[in-house]
Amino acid sequence: MRHNGEIALGADGQATMDKHVAKSNVRKVRKLQNGKVVTGFAGSTADAFMLLDKFEEKLSGYGGQLRRAAIELAKEWRKDQYLRKLEAMMVVCDKDELLIIAGSGDVLEPDSDVAAIGSGAMYAQAAALALKKHAPHLTARQMVEDALHIAADICIYTNHNLMIEQPS
Repeated sequence: MRHNGEIALGADGQATMDKHVAKSNVRKVRKLQNGKVVTGFAGSTADAFMLLDKFEEKLSGYGGQLRRAAIELAKEWRKDQYLRKLEAMMVVCDKDELLIIAGSGDVLEPDSDVAAIGSGAMYAQAAALALKKHAPHLTARQMVEDALHIAADICIYTNHNLMIEQPS
């Protein structure tokens, strides 16, 4: 989320297989480009790591230009027969931009500066939007943390093992 010129990206740590918890401390948020870019993923973990590698490749190939790398990844993801079958989504950000990348070829800049993907996305997004409106004194990091805790209280596929990062 972006708030008052600050961006923070967070995720819980839960990975589920069917209807049970497979792991409770997955690192779904990563820093790239010496901390200048932060990425988060949802969906199949193996697929997400494949996309993360591809995104990092694109980011390096386009001199760290976040939007350009995101668009090029989305284009390749949509065209490539193997990549098209991957079941994951990504949120990527740097100090200036916040984007959602989906396998449908979409690169979206979210409304209201709140991006949410994954099982608990709508709970976290609703909480974040309410915090932006009613608690503007909080930092982006505090809002992300509070929103994810609210989502974890409601969604059985979301836990309280949070990781929050900010681009440098």
